[in-house]
Amino acid sequence: MNVSIFCYSESGSHIAKDLCDMFGLSYKSVHSIEKFASKYGFVSHKSISSDIEPLFNAGGALIFIGACGIAVRTIAPYVKSKTTDPAVIVIDDQKKFIIPILSGHIGGANELTRKLAEKTGSLAVITTATDGASRFSCDTWAFTHNCALSSMKTAKDVSAAILENDIPVSSEFLLPKSLPSGLFPGNNGETGIYIGIKKASPYSNTLRIIPRVLTVGIGCRKGAKKEDISCAVRAVFEKAGLDLKAVKSIASIDVKKNEEGLLFFADELNIPAVFFSADELNSVKGDFEDSEFVKKTVGTGNVCERSAALAGGRIIIKKTVENSVTIAVAQSDWEVIF
Repeated sequence: MNVSIFCYSESGSHIAKDLCDMFGLSYKSVHSIEKFASKYGFVSHKSISSDIEPLFNAGGALIFIGACGIAVRTIAPYVKSKTTDPAVIVIDDQKKFIIPILSGHIGGANELTRKLAEKTGSLAVITTATDGASRFSCDTWAFTHNCALSSMKTAKDVSAAILENDIPVSSEFLLPKSLPSGLFPGNNGETGIYIGIKKASPYSNTLRIIPRVLTVGIGCRKGAKKEDISCAVRAVFEKAGLDLKAVKSIASIDVKKNEEGLLFFADELNIPAVFFSADELNSVKGDFEDSEFVKKTVGTGNVCERSAALAGGRIIIKKTVENSVTIAVAQSDWEVIF
């Protein structure tokens, strides 16, 4: 996680240095007003507020050492959405309290606050409702377990419901016998949580928590358009009832690493694209549908299945052809841990 620290006083500078030493951060990650910056080689500012925008938009975490009011006024012009805003945390310059003030759940501010409190001996002041009531927090759990949420609106509905009553949870994956406060196993009800990669809706109002466990292996002709690749992948996922939010990466052979269509599609999904050499793909063990023509062209007989298996685990959708694009899907191991 990218971390930027802001301090405004001598005591704040000492705390910033201690945080850097504790967490192995560079002193250059600390932004201080000129009067206190030179002592430790912090980044010097006449006005920190005027330089906050690129740091805020870079994501990660912003830690302010000082008054909450300073932090609020500094970040106010740049706050956009709880799904994209960075974690923002305030530590008073006596190191008594640590308070997450933005993106407590999805941005990870609450979790980072707890870690900071444990390391520094400060008191963590966490004000989000589910945490305060010691109830299951769906967005925090999703964030810490590399999952996506099907809908932020439904996540809010779930958080409100779970404060009043226990709600049902079901899963494609094995649920542990012991569930967090606020959840019970069940396959029907008004509002509930479904954990899985399929587009299932067992409840009238279903929040899907979607593990990012799928890799899409893709083979395509030279110059294939992003639209063709996108339509092909979406068609395969629609037929299988899978959620695209479960995709963690796309994979192909290294001769395709500069294919704009592949790269643009990866950008569209905001996921990495990984590429392997023909030798690496040929080394993958398994039963693959090889093509002699493809082997003569790129050096391996099956790009989509072999690249998916190498990057993602076991094949769950074998080689499928859509719009002259070959697609296979692999799933990595994952389990529900509360």
